[in-house]
Formats: sequence, C-alpha cells, structure tokens
Amino acid sequence: MNIVEVKNLSKVYGKGETAVKALDDVSFSVKKGEFVCIIGPSGSGKSTLLHLLGGVDRPTSGKVLIDQTDIYDLNETQLAIFRRRQIGLIYQFYNLIPILTVEENMTLPMLLDEQKVDSNQFNKIVTILGLNDRLSHLPNQLSGGQQQRVSIGRALISNPAIMLADEPTGNLDSKNSEEIMELLKLFNKTYNQTLIVITHDERIALQADRIISIEDGKVAKDEVIR
Repeated sequence: MNIVEVKNLSKVYGKGETAVKALDDVSFSVKKGEFVCIIGPSGSGKSTLLHLLGGVDRPTSGKVLIDQTDIYDLNETQLAIFRRRQIGLIYQFYNLIPILTVEENMTLPMLLDEQKVDSNQFNKIVTILGLNDRLSHLPNQLSGGQQQRVSIGRALISNPAIMLADEPTGNLDSKNSEEIMELLKLFNKTYNQTLIVITHDERIALQADRIISIEDGKVAKDEVIR
C-alpha cells in the first residue's frame, strides 16, 4: 500500500523572466513502512520537495496524497490539523520551544489538537529515546543529541502516517549522528513507521531501503537499495 503519492509536482518561485523552477514535474510513491532517502546537491530542490510533502508550502501544480488524502485540497485550517495528526517533522536545528520542558515540547502537537496524550505510548517513546530523566529540563539544558531526540519524540507522539526528517544529523557530531539514525531506523523497522529523510550524507542514504536523487528540480534516479 502506498502511504505517499506525489503526482506531477512543480514549484515555481517568482514570475516572468525572474521565475525559478525549484521542482519540475516530480512523481513518485512511497509504501507504508518504507525508509526513503532523498539526496541531491544544494539548490537541487530536495528541501522544497520536503516542504511540499510536509504541507508547509503549496505547489504551483501537482498533487501530494498522504494516506489517500490530497493535502492541497484542504483549506489552511484543515491542513494544519492534518499536519499535526499525520505528518511528523524533524528539523536539522530541532525547532524546540525554549520556554517549554522536554515533556511539554514532545506533547505539544497533541495539546494543540486538544487530544489526550496516550501515557503508555508517551512513556514507551520516552524510554526508547532515553529521555526519562530529562522530562522537566528546558532545551538549553540539553545536548544537541538530546534535543534531536526530543524532536523525534514530538514527531512520533501522534503516531503520524509519515515521518519527514530534514538533515536530521546535520547539526550533530558523528557519535550523535549514528545514535539518531539508529533511533530513526528502530522506529521505522519496529513500528513500521514510514520514514523519508532529506540528506546530503551518502553514508546515511545508504542505510535506506531506497534512494531518490533530485537534480535541477527533477528525479534523476530512483533506486531500491534493499
């Protein structure tokens, strides 16, 4: 079953002679539970693609279906709700709220959605992430690796259809990078969590089930690794 379907997706910034085509008629699908890496040089369009998959920007043309919902048929309010419930986003620079504790940052999507946090699921995620003794800490009291663990927990708390990670190890040293990737792969394999990672790091890409290469806004290569 395809959990993600991208159909003829294009994104153009500007108009007329100054127009820049960041994405050009991109199409692909991702199966439930698949681990896909999207790679490409700087300016290739991979970050634009991630923003469109995550519902944080709108395409010039084309469709993005997540769990059979065409997300750009939704209005802004509906899309915001859908994002919170079905799309887990992990950023390079964590994007934690500095005045909230670890627990508050992790449960924020559920609280914004006025949904009750499943304490069993929360405790299970916290234990796997090794954050049991950090729940009352603020982000500035954590290491970079710990902050990224919190952002992973926040992305997973609502059990989303897909998890999107934008250079999730780009701000970490090699030891923390390895640990974060092992955690992401654990959730992918153990819980069948669909994972799409944007990276320029070939070592990370080679850990995926499949690599999609983006060049000049187009899919240059789509290859299954395992």
